[in-house]
Amino acid sequence: MGINYSAILGVTTVATVMSCSSAKKEYASFELYPVRPGSLIEMEYTPEATTFTLWSPTAEEVRLMLYDEGDGGHAYETVKMEPGENGTWTTVVNKDLLDKFYTFNVKINDKWQGDTPGINAHAVGVNGKRAAIIDWKTTNPEGWESDQRPPLKSPADMIIYEMHHRDFSVDSTSGIKNKGKYLALTEHGTMNSDKLLTGIDHLIELGVTHVHLLPSYDYASVDETKLDENQYNWGYDPLNYNVPDGSYATDPYQPATRVKEFKQMVQALHKAGIRVIMDVVYNHTFNTAESNFERTVPGYFYRQKEDGTLANGSGCGNETASERPMMRKFMIESVLYWMKEYHVDGFRFDLMGVHDIETMNEIRKAVNEVDPTICIYGEGWAAEPPQYPTDSLAMKGNVAQMPGIAVFSDELRDGLCGSVWEKTKGAFLADVPGGENSVKFGIVGAVEHPQVRYDSVNYSQEPWAEQPVQMISYVSCHDGLCLTDRLKASMPGITSEQLVRLDKLAQTVVFTSQGIPFIYAGEEVMRDKQGVDNSYKSPDAVNAIDWRRKTTNGDVFMYYKRLIDLRKSHPAFRMGDAEKVRKHLEFLPVEGKNLIAFRLKDHANGDYWGDIVVAYNSRTTPARLEVPAGKYTVVCKDGVIDIRGLGTQTGSEVIVPGQSALIMYK
Repeated sequence: MGINYSAILGVTTVATVMSCSSAKKEYASFELYPVRPGSLIEMEYTPEATTFTLWSPTAEEVRLMLYDEGDGGHAYETVKMEPGENGTWTTVVNKDLLDKFYTFNVKINDKWQGDTPGINAHAVGVNGKRAAIIDWKTTNPEGWESDQRPPLKSPADMIIYEMHHRDFSVDSTSGIKNKGKYLALTEHGTMNSDKLLTGIDHLIELGVTHVHLLPSYDYASVDETKLDENQYNWGYDPLNYNVPDGSYATDPYQPATRVKEFKQMVQALHKAGIRVIMDVVYNHTFNTAESNFERTVPGYFYRQKEDGTLANGSGCGNETASERPMMRKFMIESVLYWMKEYHVDGFRFDLMGVHDIETMNEIRKAVNEVDPTICIYGEGWAAEPPQYPTDSLAMKGNVAQMPGIAVFSDELRDGLCGSVWEKTKGAFLADVPGGENSVKFGIVGAVEHPQVRYDSVNYSQEPWAEQPVQMISYVSCHDGLCLTDRLKASMPGITSEQLVRLDKLAQTVVFTSQGIPFIYAGEEVMRDKQGVDNSYKSPDAVNAIDWRRKTTNGDVFMYYKRLIDLRKSHPAFRMGDAEKVRKHLEFLPVEGKNLIAFRLKDHANGDYWGDIVVAYNSRTTPARLEVPAGKYTVVCKDGVIDIRGLGTQTGSEVIVPGQSALIMYK
């Protein structure tokens, strides 16, 4: 979700008065609603008794319904819940409810709101309509207690690979048995027909450090009872935030199956040395009137406009109110739950600009208390102006107020590729002048640098990052055209050779920039999506990675692999500190347009290479470049990388081949 909205206007919020004439409790505004202390857990099971607790401060009556099945049939028992303190309702059922299902129904203003599994279900039946009572001990794979996060010294060391479960493994060419499932990422030894590695072994071979999984919580748009119909969705339509989605499990009807298989996936990736990032979508829900939030505490979890209608900062019909204490508490507790129960290592916040700064900082603080190496990043924008003051929102321009949180740089992306809104118009990669300072902005990691002309940067007239690790470097992601499609759209008539050269050049910029590099799954084998830029529900024919491309584009895969190796081997490319970037990164003077060059000098960040020169030439013709005189070892030239050396270069002038990068050191 989330095309990149760079300029968002502010709209002040207003206190909302809720009319509850016949409600048990009346509150003049949402700010006066009581806050439930402690955990937001709604069900606590023991074989002797199960305790149910629901926060619903405006309810007149609350019922608990118990079911034998997760779908269909009627409740075999209805239990009246009793009001307690701070807006909570409680009941205890003194019998063994293992493997039973339940829902709540809340009555407000003489109207029953409808069945809901609650806002905080941890296990559900098929399609997430009813919460489930399971034996959690059975959900841990063997050795789960000793599962450990792969080591990470600095966020600057991260290399992120964004992946959709189905895209990655569903194609017949993947050689994977559990196609489109969590378990696909547990299968070793999978290969395409030419015996080239696919699946998790491909990720190990490539060298990424983090897999960013598109939404994997329980989302609404795929009917889990009809998985044979090959439905597809990215999953940016939340239903139950704290349960893995059933469509990626081998059996969506058995509540424990999805839990265990998600854990098996995390465990396998950890053993492979790869951390796991979850895409989280707390900014909106799939629907509003029938959502778990609305059926539990109407109005409270969403922002409203002055006329009482729903605000829509998400562009999806509603926007959540992260600044309200119970929504903030819910978000913090949800993130911690995924970390502790599922050993998740990071979170990518969809449309993070909808959330308030204070909530994001509170999440970072809570995460740090468990493990400060957990990454947090997000989209620093919203779809429409949120109903909250702009200076208090987690927008890109406010990231300096959110230490330890990163955002995507659309400056770098669009400086390279052209505006996401005008896909037929190119920029630096298409040899169109004017994007150079936007690219430089990305090279330094969006921090203050004396040689970047901020008045010439495309969306930001000033640096917004305090540290370079607050910037995500990328040229494409799931949203918008993938890189090969973008190059084709902006350069009609591009030859296959030019496509390969510019693809390599684009990612060389990403991996030699000081931000955190991020690539979209399949780009290392030059995937395309047939020009579809919003493929959120397109069929597998559009979205699936064709693993034959690893054979046909083996040269590109090897280039990406060696780029990653270059970055990992040389700390100069990942200084992680703004002062070091200003001290060691110096842009070199160039003649003409669409040539950018810099050097990383004086053993930057302790690198054993003393002086590194990096140049990007997007012109179709070779370019002359003046460099500090000396003898250099060339490690990248004309679309080939080898950190052991490709030859030597002496003197003070070098030729940078067209549509490619040059990297050399002395």
